[in-house]
Amino acid sequence: MSKILKITGLEKTYSSGNKQLTVLQDISFEVKTGQTFSIVGPSGSGKTTLLGLCAGLDTPNKGVVELCGQDLSLLNEDERAQLRNKEVGFIFQNFQLLPTLTALENVSVPLELQGSKKATATSKTLLEKVGLADRLHHYPSQLSGGEQQRVALARAFANAPAILFADEPTGNLDAETGEKVIQLLLDLNKENGTTLVIITHDLDLAHRTQQILQLKGGKIVTNQPTSV
Repeated sequence: MSKILKITGLEKTYSSGNKQLTVLQDISFEVKTGQTFSIVGPSGSGKTTLLGLCAGLDTPNKGVVELCGQDLSLLNEDERAQLRNKEVGFIFQNFQLLPTLTALENVSVPLELQGSKKATATSKTLLEKVGLADRLHHYPSQLSGGEQQRVALARAFANAPAILFADEPTGNLDAETGEKVIQLLLDLNKENGTTLVIITHDLDLAHRTQQILQLKGGKIVTNQPTSV
C-alpha cells in the first residue's frame, strides 16, 4: 500500500502572553491509502490541531506534512485549497451545513466548485444512499441532528475524496443515532475506497478502524494496528 499521508517531526506551538505553548511535539506517523485510521486522546491532547495540520488548514512550526504525495510546505494557500477541494473530504462534529441551502444544495456545493455538470444528480444519489430521499429540499433547521450529519456525510463523499477527515463525527448525536451514522460512514468509506482518518474520544469507534494513534499532552503514546 502506498502512503497517502506522511507526518514527520511535526511540532506546533502558540504564543500565550510571554510564553510559548507547545500543543504538538515530535509527531511522526503514516497513513496508508485506503486505510481506516483513528486518532484518540483526552480533551486538550492536540487531536483537532493535528487534524488541521494534516489537512493543510494550518501550518506547523516544525516538521513535514505530505498529503496525497505533496509536501504542503511547498504549496501556497491557494494551492493547498485546490488540493483539498480535489482530494479531501471533511465531516465535523457540528455538521457545518449552510443554513440557507437545502440538503440537496449543501451536498452540491463541492461538486459545483469543481464545475461538475452532474452536481444535482450526483447529490441526489448520495442523499438517497444515506436514507434522505424524502429530505432533499429540507433546510438544516428542518432536519434532526442525525439527518444533518447524514447530509454532511453525503457532502463529504460528493467529490469522491482520496482521504476523508472526520472530527468527532458523533459528538453531537445520541448513542443510537451516532451508531447509525458511523455505520453509514464505514459503509460509504468501504464502497468508495476512501482513506478515513477519524478524530474521536470514543474507543469503541476507534477499535472499528484498522489503526489507532493515541495522543496525550501533545505527544504520541501509542500507534498500533487493531484486529479489524
